Amino acid sequence: MSAELRQSKSASTRPSYVLARAEVRGVDRVSPNFVRVTFGGAELAEFGTPGDVYDARIKLVFPPASGILPPVARDNDDWWGSYLAVPEDERGSMRTYSVRSLNVSDAGTEVVVDFVLHLQPGLTGPASLWASAAAVGDELLVVGPRRGREDRSGIEYAPGSASSVILVGDETAAPAIARILEDAPRSLRGLAFIEVPTAEDALAIDAPTGVEVHWLPRGSASHGQRVIPTVLDYLGDSDATGEIKITDLEGEELVWETPEYSGSGEDVAPSASGDDRYFWIAGESGVVTTLRRHLVKDIGIDRSRVAFMGYWRRGVAMR
Repeated sequence: MSAELRQSKSASTRPSYVLARAEVRGVDRVSPNFVRVTFGGAELAEFGTPGDVYDARIKLVFPPASGILPPVARDNDDWWGSYLAVPEDERGSMRTYSVRSLNVSDAGTEVVVDFVLHLQPGLTGPASLWASAAAVGDELLVVGPRRGREDRSGIEYAPGSASSVILVGDETAAPAIARILEDAPRSLRGLAFIEVPTAEDALAIDAPTGVEVHWLPRGSASHGQRVIPTVLDYLGDSDATGEIKITDLEGEELVWETPEYSGSGEDVAPSASGDDRYFWIAGESGVVTTLRRHLVKDIGIDRSRVAFMGYWRRGVAMR
């Protein structure tokens, strides 16, 4: 068997993901509500594809109270089954995040994640608590796509031939929006609306010159009360005045609908609307669902031109 064939055979049997033990290399409190953590380590050598990250989702596994990371199999595609096989009190906590940046150099691969510090009573969780106390040398597990794969695992951003894009999100979606804009062609046109807790949480994004980035500090307003009316006003919904009623999602799954997939089973076949804008909307699920209702049902945006993704739900711990 030739060396090339052996290499091809080996590559085809390797897991589609990288499950890596990663070490904290740097911690930077970049704003009142964001802490930027840089991870490194030899096991990240094949993690992700620089320049083609966009909004790819990754999993982070935080250590349990013992501080000992769970033994999760690295040599097959059933990492989830391996994780669940660990006794619950030894698993730690798993959460989903976006990559803020992926840096590859002769020194190795570094994965940068921006954590939102939701530390208020009733809103905090293991990820925020971990990030608030993170220090160089701390370790966790990172699960994400293997470098060079063509299936672009975890990436939902797919504007196709759209003439312009409209990106909408809250602070939890800000890292994904930033990565989308920094990986996008420099010829991209469009707008981004990002609601954040304070004006100091508006972070630098190297966006294409044709994309306007609007940061919307929430201040004392409730979640979604800045971004929803701003987006609807931009789209010409003159009825969207005063306080917006956020859809109550108690007992429901997170909304997750893209031009290729509908979590609710709706038909997403394209219509002949002639609107070639692409909408990418992510963040708190009630806010996302409220925007979805206004855009699709009230304004008449073609359902096949929109990706709606509930990243989290207020008061509920998400994986």
